[in-house]
Amino acid sequence: MTDGSLVALRRLLVDRYEDLKSRLARHLGSSEQAGDALQDTWLRLDGLKGAAAIHNYDAYLFRIAVNAARDRQRAEDRRLTSNEVEALLLVVDDAPDSEQIVAARAELRRLEVVMAELPPRQRAILLAARLDGLPRDEIAKRYRISRRLVQRELQEAQDYCAARMKRQDLFTSGARETSLEERDIAAGPASHVAPDVDE
Repeated sequence: MTDGSLVALRRLLVDRYEDLKSRLARHLGSSEQAGDALQDTWLRLDGLKGAAAIHNYDAYLFRIAVNAARDRQRAEDRRLTSNEVEALLLVVDDAPDSEQIVAARAELRRLEVVMAELPPRQRAILLAARLDGLPRDEIAKRYRISRRLVQRELQEAQDYCAARMKRQDLFTSGARETSLEERDIAAGPASHVAPDVDE
């Protein structure tokens, strides 16, 4: 683009500003957007290079302004609204703070000491059920004992640890399996079978 063309475009933009703005406002549906687009058009004229032949200066300016308005709209669409920013700022950080981490580590060390006090089989059953998440039937097979004994050993281990830790909620986060006795009571007297022989 020649320097003469650039000067002619700028002069046309200044001279026909109100006409261009009203045409753009009709096209864009907003007088404010039209004004912003014409301001961007003025700035874009500074960046025009090359020797493009312009046959219709008015149409050329209008096309630059429409493209500027579209680019501005795309940029606006990518921005978060004030409500979205507020919502992000109000998101609660669930990560524990340093004080909570220290307290949790101390409690874990206490639990390890308490669990070391358990009989070996009870400790192994507790770890298998609560740490590994194994079902009671699988634990019973692993230790060659009845499912009922697994349930009793697990309950005793949990009760002991909860009492020593002075926390009744210590083992409530894991899913509790229904004991055989509870199932028999729920099913009624017809389902009562002879009890397992415990070791």
